[in-house]
Amino acid sequence: MNAPNADLLLAQQWLARLAEQAGGPAMGPAELALPTRWIDAAAALTALALAEGRQIQIVVPDDETLPELSNALDIDLRPLCLVLPEADFAARIALRATLTLLKSRLNRHADTHPVWDAQRRRIERLGGSWQAALAWGQSETEAAWPEDIAHLFPARLMPASHAAAFAVPADLQLLIAPERMQAEHRDALVHLAPQVLCLSAASRGAEQRRLIVFDTEQRQRYELDVLTQEIAELELELATVQSEIADFSQRYHHAVGKLMVELDVLQARIAALEAAREPEDASLQQAAVHSQAQAERSQEEQQRFEEAPNADKPAEAKPFAPSRDLKKLYRQIAQKIHPDRADSEDDRHWRTRLMSEATRAYRNEDETALREVLTLWQEGPASGSRATGSRNALETQLQRMKARLAGIQSELDRLLASRLYELFVAARLAQRQGRDLLQEMAVTLDLQIAAAHQRLHELQDMARPEETA
Repeated sequence: MNAPNADLLLAQQWLARLAEQAGGPAMGPAELALPTRWIDAAAALTALALAEGRQIQIVVPDDETLPELSNALDIDLRPLCLVLPEADFAARIALRATLTLLKSRLNRHADTHPVWDAQRRRIERLGGSWQAALAWGQSETEAAWPEDIAHLFPARLMPASHAAAFAVPADLQLLIAPERMQAEHRDALVHLAPQVLCLSAASRGAEQRRLIVFDTEQRQRYELDVLTQEIAELELELATVQSEIADFSQRYHHAVGKLMVELDVLQARIAALEAAREPEDASLQQAAVHSQAQAERSQEEQQRFEEAPNADKPAEAKPFAPSRDLKKLYRQIAQKIHPDRADSEDDRHWRTRLMSEATRAYRNEDETALREVLTLWQEGPASGSRATGSRNALETQLQRMKARLAGIQSELDRLLASRLYELFVAARLAQRQGRDLLQEMAVTLDLQIAAAHQRLHELQDMARPEETA
């Protein structure tokens, strides 16, 4: 957990205060004053609850603090947390992005971490709801999301209106500034968990919030902010998946690739000899054609690897494993400088160059280079041009960001469905069991190559008498 000691201590104090509610809701919620650093402490409390296998709900009066709260969450646990804005159009964006993130992370986490084990069991138990949620998330329909979608997430952080509408029970619940919530929402929420802690900000003004009505420009700016927040999470996920695949591909080709080429070439030669012995057998002729094509594909793939940048990276090099801090830094950069938020071609070119450098630094796990990118952004381009978010650029930015969101979702689906990534996940699972899957594959290939050599020699020996005759 990355929370500073003070935040963690405050979260533990909240847990102790919640534990005093042994009598359940009938005892009434516990009450404390809302501290200044409540956001970081709430994030620490979320991590503690998930680590203990408990469901947690944090309810706020409105959307004001949601972006900061989302960024404060443990970055590795973020896909387990439903952070849902109040405005319907913003909630749809956030929910679809979170479903994509959770789906990707479920595929990637083939480990035995208790939090993810519990999430996989939850998804298995709610299989119908999960499939319905994915179908809704992948559609472009404006239909309402599935009613039970919130049950898929062990942590939920949202305004009181959503929390009351979902009415999903939790093990513990934090109500932030409940005096600013509508009375009917507040009254409904205190019964959703056996342990409820109200953090009151009454001293800062107890006025009840009013529903915000967006005009066109306000809606566009808010929608753009939500898209930026969610796309940054997915840019991080995509960069991580791509880096994992690139790293594993190198180790695969070092350990297995050349052996696979050798075996495919031998099998092509065997198939050709067998076809030559039985020229009337159509199946053998077809098998020879397929084997030759497979051998050529293997050779081409291995050649592409050997000609690619970093192909000479040592096979024993440390696997790609970015730290939490590195992930948070990359996400911060994606939020600040995403190219699709540019409002001119010069600005877009500047942002694209910086984003490319940031992605390269992230893949190399180079925190210094990442911070240099952030410094360059803060200093601004040499021309002094910087996006201003002018009104006439908002619609273009929104269209680009929505297209990018769809593009990331599609690319993640493609990568995670690839044979290489399935092999990567299997190799990581084997490693946690004390096995080296690539080495096992290499041993198996060595045996298959030896058997193929023997079969090839047999066919060649059988062919020689016929040639002599």
